[in-house]
Amino acid sequence: MSAVAGAPAIPRLERTGGINQARVICSEWTKLRSLRSSRWSLLVAFVLTVGLPLLVATVLSSRWGQIDPQERADHYRHRLDIALVGVNVSQLAIAVLGVLLITGEYSSGMIRASLTAVPKRLPVLWAKALVYAAVVLVLAVPSILIAFFGSQAILRHHGILQISFTHPGVPRALFGGALYLVLVGVLALAIGTIVRSTAGGIASFAAIFFVIPPLLLILPSSWHDAISPYLPSSAGDSMFSFTRDAHTLSPGWGFVLLAGYSALALAVAAIVLVRRDA
Repeated sequence: MSAVAGAPAIPRLERTGGINQARVICSEWTKLRSLRSSRWSLLVAFVLTVGLPLLVATVLSSRWGQIDPQERADHYRHRLDIALVGVNVSQLAIAVLGVLLITGEYSSGMIRASLTAVPKRLPVLWAKALVYAAVVLVLAVPSILIAFFGSQAILRHHGILQISFTHPGVPRALFGGALYLVLVGVLALAIGTIVRSTAGGIASFAAIFFVIPPLLLILPSSWHDAISPYLPSSAGDSMFSFTRDAHTLSPGWGFVLLAGYSALALAVAAIVLVRRDA
């Protein structure tokens, strides 16, 4: 009895408060940066975004003397694509992490603690989307700029492949590539929330971006040309394409469409999260 009476009193917290969106955002940021999978996925995305353009530029520079004039003209037309070739591959690492951010909590059971702490549930989803979008943007912008200036430095002896950052359309394509990765991350996060399965989420994303577009090639060309531009992958490609074909959307409409797909998926994820048991 005396031991209990002599125990030191626990000091009360000076500041108390309820749950708000800012605190949920801080919580989700803590989760993201503490996960080992986050660091590895983001590192892989950075290496692919930067490394592939530098590798392509090095190979192209070494065999430039063996390329025929027609192929050189084609490289000239698509010379900015060298700096953005990594975006099409690094999107997979971004998507995988986007799925894992939510499905990892379901598989570990942590989602129950998260939704118990935030009974309204939707602030958790908004915080995850906002934090991940910000992280991907901070990663994508410098990595794409490094890829651009690095590949241009490697190709400096081939004037036909040189293009200035201030050239019309170049900033739009480079920053469009970064914005594309952001939208891909948000879309993958929404898909993971809907299916609640890591394997299912990754498979769904792969089907949308890598399986369905090639399957459309079996359709008549008129059908393919009418449908293909409105797929998420094609709409996203138009955001960071330096040149535009007859059957592709403009960069602005490509952004609007892909942003619409991401917003729609996030809305469905919100409805599912509210109505479904954890």
